[in-house]
Amino acid sequence: MANVLVIYDSRTGNTEKMADQVAEGVRQVDGASVVLMNVDKAKLDDLVAADAIVLGSPTYYGNMSGKMKELLDKTYNIHGKLKGKVGGAFTSSGGTACGAETALLAMMQAMLVHGMIVQGRNDDKHYGAAAIEAPDEEEVKHCQELGNMVASLAVALEH
Repeated sequence: MANVLVIYDSRTGNTEKMADQVAEGVRQVDGASVVLMNVDKAKLDDLVAADAIVLGSPTYYGNMSGKMKELLDKTYNIHGKLKGKVGGAFTSSGGTACGAETALLAMMQAMLVHGMIVQGRNDDKHYGAAAIEAPDEEEVKHCQELGNMVASLAVALEH
């Protein structure tokens, strides 16, 4: 069973709604389980125990939230223990051209430094799922697809 950890930060509830949909996408994959966790409760042991990690944060000044950055900054204590895990990212922002892509890239950059395998897309939403404020129907679909793709890759790598 591939264990997928979805960690999110949310002040307005928009990113939490996205996290719920990413988790729903994971649940659609045979051989995968999901743990959905607010960043305030996340511990380094949770990351080490997971086979895949999906991070979600609101976009602040073109970057992830301070809470998500603080968690990732602490991962120097587990450096080397995330190697080979599957990763993905999602974000909500205030509008177009507000830094959503750079926020996604910042989260993925930390994953790459840890030697994680980051799941991208070739057709749309290349870096992860993004929404403007609350996710609409299409953005919900992208969140579910992200969860599904990350979980599917984690299951495939188990075999």
